[in-house]
Formats: sequence, C-alpha cells, structure tokens
Amino acid sequence: MNFYSCFDQQGQIIARCQTIQDIQVLKKMGRPIVEVKEMKNEESVVCSLTGSPSDFNMDY
Repeated sequence: MNFYSCFDQQGQIIARCQTIQDIQVLKKMGRPIVEVKEMKNEESVVCSLTGSPSDFNMDY
C-alpha cells in the first residue's frame, strides 16, 4: 500500500493521502499542494497502524 505526503510552497507537510485521487480532491478544494512525495515503507507502516491517512487531512 502506498501513502503520499503533500507539501506547500514553504515545504511544510499539509496532508497525508493514500491515493492520488485523494490528492486531486484536496487540490480541487483549494489546498496549496506544490509537491507530493511517496512515503517510505517504514513511514507507510506507521500510517496504517495509526489509522487512515485521511485522519491527517483536516478537510475530510
């Protein structure tokens, strides 16, 4: 399972998403996503253990 971190212009993480479609929804909602990076396997495991990546997205 792949997870993605989304960053703004200042390089601050603003969301963690599970799919590219989630990222597209956030962009349509007006989130200033400038860069998207796929999370490393060990980072993804932490997300899957703590809950859904959408838990990190305040707009959902």
